[in-house]
Amino acid sequence: MPPLALDDLYRVAVPSDPHVRPDGRAVAYTLTTADRDTDGNRTEIWLAAPGAEPRRLAAGSAARWSPDGRTLAFLRPVDGRPQIHLLPMDGGEPVALTVAVLGAGTPAWSPDGSRVAFAAPVGPAEDGGAAPPHTPVVADRLDFKADGAGLLRGLTRHLFVTDVATGETVQVTGGDFHAGEPSWSPDGLRLAFVADMHADRDLEIAGTAYAVDAAKGGVPEALTGPELLCGGVWWLGERLFLAGLQGAPIGHTRLYELGPDGVAEVETGLDRNVMIGAPGYPGGVPAPLGDDLLFCARDGGSTHLYRAPGERLVPGEVNISGLSVAAGAVAYVAATPYSAGDVYLLTPTQKPLSTASPEKVAPGDMSDISGAPAPDISRLTSYALEGVELFEARRRTFTAPDGTRVEGFVLRDEAATAPGPLLLDVHGGPHNAWSPVFDGVHLYHQVLAARGWTVLTVNPRASDGYGEEFYTASLGNWGLSDAQDLLAAVDALVAEGVADPGRLAVTGYSYGGYMSCWLSATTDRFRAAIPGGCVSDLAALSGTSDLGHLMKVHEYAGDLAAQSPLTHVGEVTAPTLLLHGEDDDRCPVGQAEQWFAALRERRVPVRMVRYPGASHLFILSGRPSHRYDYNERIIAWLEQWVSGSPS
Repeated sequence: MPPLALDDLYRVAVPSDPHVRPDGRAVAYTLTTADRDTDGNRTEIWLAAPGAEPRRLAAGSAARWSPDGRTLAFLRPVDGRPQIHLLPMDGGEPVALTVAVLGAGTPAWSPDGSRVAFAAPVGPAEDGGAAPPHTPVVADRLDFKADGAGLLRGLTRHLFVTDVATGETVQVTGGDFHAGEPSWSPDGLRLAFVADMHADRDLEIAGTAYAVDAAKGGVPEALTGPELLCGGVWWLGERLFLAGLQGAPIGHTRLYELGPDGVAEVETGLDRNVMIGAPGYPGGVPAPLGDDLLFCARDGGSTHLYRAPGERLVPGEVNISGLSVAAGAVAYVAATPYSAGDVYLLTPTQKPLSTASPEKVAPGDMSDISGAPAPDISRLTSYALEGVELFEARRRTFTAPDGTRVEGFVLRDEAATAPGPLLLDVHGGPHNAWSPVFDGVHLYHQVLAARGWTVLTVNPRASDGYGEEFYTASLGNWGLSDAQDLLAAVDALVAEGVADPGRLAVTGYSYGGYMSCWLSATTDRFRAAIPGGCVSDLAALSGTSDLGHLMKVHEYAGDLAAQSPLTHVGEVTAPTLLLHGEDDDRCPVGQAEQWFAALRERRVPVRMVRYPGASHLFILSGRPSHRYDYNERIIAWLEQWVSGSPS
């Protein structure tokens, strides 16, 4: 079979957000594909069930079942703004439920199915809606913009409740704060949500769980105190669970339950970060299974499904996203080394599965190496690319000069024997992690492997999935403690005869873009560098990024000049390609401009590519043409400056 080609971007189908029907026999999910004709991302609602072919239901996303399973609420744009629609499952056509709000968020059904709650933007009171784009922007705090949304112009996000029968909509929260996603109390009287109402919330990281009357609103009641930085709250059955951190604002997210005696931590049995499904990250909202609690956590680069405390339910190399439970059935999406994602339906066994580390279980193997029975797992979809041979990344462990052991993944044609060119790709975050699964985003990995390259991805200090001490090991020490982990892995592959020391290159996005600049400025190992969404000047980033101040205080606090690549730019000799979104508010494009100007002045070969209208996450969900171009330019730059005869 032929290897993957960049045109396969338009064949990659990625399921997400699975929700199991109340009877546990079918799953509704969102399927995202790239549309070449419209240069947009097509999202559709599909239905899958054991023993049946998946079928398309409607264009849209974020499908949620009514409690009786007879109706799906979902989002579909109306005049460019997402609105909630209702799709009767008896064969009727979708009908818009919301029409007036500035853009509805994910629908949440009341327990009796009579109402739907959601979050939506609210304009300044004096404007009665969104401010015109020419209106002056007045800022009294640092939170006046957000990546992906741009200048907020006074918009806040609040909770609404719509009556399904009449369409009457009531706003139940209001004020100078943003309300998080709503969760209904079991009696249908209140909505729980997370918000930060602190006056200095732009200067301090905080989050409190609140409850508000679902019928008439009013002053929200605080459910938690300042000791818990709350990131999510859900009524799961009769119990109220929270996700958050106690103490320092940078660390592992943990699960808590709010009971009569206050907040108590849920014992997960793991020194691992609980993943609740933030944008751009795997994981899913915790879910109850009888008296048990299911949750997702990252371990060793992969995101797994667990039943507390610490029982892993799905073996193999997987990245799980989305989690839904009904009638004893568990729906989730899992990416594997062979697929960007498929929908599964699982019925857990009573006997725990092995808690062996992921590398000891064969990819896709549903048996348990300890001899315990495998769970009843049905794969409901098949979205692997047909007719394409994918190279599989192999786990490796490397040792940094100070003795720290770090994990990485080596992707290459294993038939290759001679030392060849190597690309070091650094992940973002920095508290993210590479995984050995096929992600459908970094297509250049597969293309390069087919052309004789080795692609090395490493999870250095600060990466998620290796314990909280490792997670926080680079706080205030960017470029100093983490760089040695990356270089040790490169040096190991050179010593083994896998990589040609004269044909090494480095790339990465966001924090990976920072490290691409840093490594090209502080070492002469690399013949080419490709920073994406780069960071070159930490001091400037602190005042221009939408999260700049908070990052400076809690993440890279230290000697900003010494830790900024720009301070060391005079040492750069590697030809550099800069790839940056024009509307990136997380790592503003000025970071790339500074690096570009500094290299051009020194006549180092450099090229800057800016993607109009693209925010920070455009490489994940931006225009297909931009994503294609991003991959294509990386390959072309490496072939121009690195590929060739061995050194």
